[in-house]
Amino acid sequence: MPTRAERFAGLSVAIVTPFRDGAVDVPRLHEQIGFQAEAGVTAICPVGTTGESPTLSHAEHERVIAESIQAAAGKILVMPGTGSNSTAEAIRLTKYAEQAGADAALVVGPYYNRPTQQGLYEHFKALAEAVAIPICIYNIPGRTGRNIEPETILKLAELPGIAMVKEATGSIDQASQVLAGTDLTVLSGDDSMTLPLLAVGGRGVVSVVGNLVPADMKALVEAFDAGNLAEARRLHTKLFSLGRELLGLASNPIPIKAALKMVGRDTGEVRLPLVPLEAEPAAHLQRLLAAYGLPVG
Repeated sequence: MPTRAERFAGLSVAIVTPFRDGAVDVPRLHEQIGFQAEAGVTAICPVGTTGESPTLSHAEHERVIAESIQAAAGKILVMPGTGSNSTAEAIRLTKYAEQAGADAALVVGPYYNRPTQQGLYEHFKALAEAVAIPICIYNIPGRTGRNIEPETILKLAELPGIAMVKEATGSIDQASQVLAGTDLTVLSGDDSMTLPLLAVGGRGVVSVVGNLVPADMKALVEAFDAGNLAEARRLHTKLFSLGRELLGLASNPIPIKAALKMVGRDTGEVRLPLVPLEAEPAAHLQRLLAAYGLPVG
């Protein structure tokens, strides 16, 4: 049975925000999106966690959304991050994304102020009622400090504007509860959990490692959908160490930006308070990339 936002099934890539001389590097952003479009990904997700949204000014955030939509040129879907711990700000940014031509909005749970479950419900309800584009609930309690409980998501699923969940709790039980009780399109928020989530009814992944190897991650999802479980397991095993260890070296997006530089696709440094990958984990990352078969300079 099709889920609510089937056109987002498959591989979405949480792209980095390139910087040059302290500013957003727009030509490199277009280049990165072109790389993803050529790989045939379903969608890109700019200005999320991987896109360093917390350190972008409002003007920069809006520009990255607009430039991403322009660069995608209708070839791939665009689902930018528009979340905030202020409901009014999240609505403003989501409205901007809608007006700019975004296909959906990826909205992280409000962080730091730790709302109650009722507060989370009212936050997402207000967003869903403010725009016509579909909302993807991004549940990542390790960063926000508050889990959006399955019961809250089931209640939110009664609203037509809520279409997807980016599941980054690490709990297959929680994902299963959402899948059993709704027709929401559930996407993995952890690369290493993609195959297990597909096995219980998930429809794809919002991937970080897809910045490096979109073809392999896309092939994993497609193999599972085709019923080729042996090939899906083979690709899961191949991608597992890269996907899991990459984000274990330092906070995202420090390692992925370091990896892109190592393979000749430099996107600039991270912004403070994030700092570049230190020497020891950088050496480990270089070995990891080489073992995967990526050309390391």
